[in-house]
Amino acid sequence: MAGQSSGSTPVDKEDNWGYDLYPERRGEAAQAKWWQVALFGAGQTKTEKTACERNVYNCFQNSPLVKLMYSALKASGCEIDLRRHIACEVCDVKVSGGYDPRLNQIVICQNVARSKGMVQGILTHEMIHMFDACRHELNFKDLNHLACTEIRAANLTHCSFLSAMTQGDASFFRIQKQHAECVKHKALGSVLAVRPDVTKEEALAVIDKVFLKCYNDLEPIGRRVRRNSADMIRAYKERGNYGYE
Repeated sequence: MAGQSSGSTPVDKEDNWGYDLYPERRGEAAQAKWWQVALFGAGQTKTEKTACERNVYNCFQNSPLVKLMYSALKASGCEIDLRRHIACEVCDVKVSGGYDPRLNQIVICQNVARSKGMVQGILTHEMIHMFDACRHELNFKDLNHLACTEIRAANLTHCSFLSAMTQGDASFFRIQKQHAECVKHKALGSVLAVRPDVTKEEALAVIDKVFLKCYNDLEPIGRRVRRNSADMIRAYKERGNYGYE
């Protein structure tokens, strides 16, 4: 989104890609719509924030994946301070979380992510972006970089056979390809959400270009985590293989 800073200095349009989904990032107070209040109980900002922060704290104490990502970031010289690097905010309902590379901060959308399980998924996903920014000098303005980190986050945290089938990203006739299709679908949605200047065709072309390399990069989790399995616990126990405490 194009805009002006607090002074007269112009703000690069590219610097604001995706920020329209996070009103508090722009210094605005988000207002819940009537249907959000009626259907989801939105609008209770202080209550939502408290519940969100409790879920975040719980994940850092008890989630094997979040603890693994914390260890990986710490070992890479990018240790997380909950007060500095995690923020619960009201967002556009199109998104449930995000990573702000300008502030090196993860946003949990308190009005959307209401359960511990959802907060765990968002934290792990966004911590992968944070890890990539820490270890690989990620440039989110570069479509190749953006596509790669979105592929890695979807691959390592979100896509399972069950979720792929439910969302229509795969069929029983293409079992071997279903996980990759799920990853491509999620990566495409993420790229388009933060890059309004990019067409679907352009995004797909870049995703296809970098897919194989980024899909096969499993660091720091070391495995594709299957839903309803012990993969999260196994990954945490194997963290020493990557030199994480």
